[in-house]
Amino acid sequence: MAKFFNELLSPNLSSIFLSKILVASLETIAMSAVGTLVAAVLGILLALPASKTNPNDPAILRSPARWLLNALRSIPELVWAALLLISVGLGPFAGTLALGLHTTGVLGRLFAESIENTNTHASESLRFIGVSELRIFLYATLPTVLPQLISYTLYRWENNIRAAAILGVVGGGGLGQMLAFHMGLFQMEEASTILISMIGLVVMVDSLSYWLRKSIER
Repeated sequence: MAKFFNELLSPNLSSIFLSKILVASLETIAMSAVGTLVAAVLGILLALPASKTNPNDPAILRSPARWLLNALRSIPELVWAALLLISVGLGPFAGTLALGLHTTGVLGRLFAESIENTNTHASESLRFIGVSELRIFLYATLPTVLPQLISYTLYRWENNIRAAAILGVVGGGGLGQMLAFHMGLFQMEEASTILISMIGLVVMVDSLSYWLRKSIER
């Protein structure tokens, strides 16, 4: 135990290893950012049929869209990653897809709730004069809910940076994959450096996301 903690408290700070840490950190950030961006696009596309924007429209697509969103978010990122590793192989692509699929379900449901709860006076006025539903969404609904949608997306990015670091443990790339590799070889000095990098990365992204969300709310 003493040897274990002594190694864990002695991180490897060599320039060669730190350069590897930098590459893995950028890979982790890219996984979380791309996965969140893909989820935001797919989420808004699924949120439109899943939300009740026009009371006169039939709910043909609403239930299937909500079922799909429920299915996507009910499967954790680690399970998605384990399934995708079989089809696309090891690496950050599988981790990015896993984050994107799970986050699509989460953001899609949040987006749908935001769209449904927005003020409908402007939408009803445009609908009364015969404006198409697409134009109503673009000119009346979207400007109202856009700050909230961006806030939700940034918040999920905070969560995904943590998830991206963990997904590497099952082969999803980034810092997590490095951690699993060095932990498997009982190289505690390297594992300690990776853990410190994970904590620093999460704190940095959390602070950036918090600042951006506060800027939007002003």
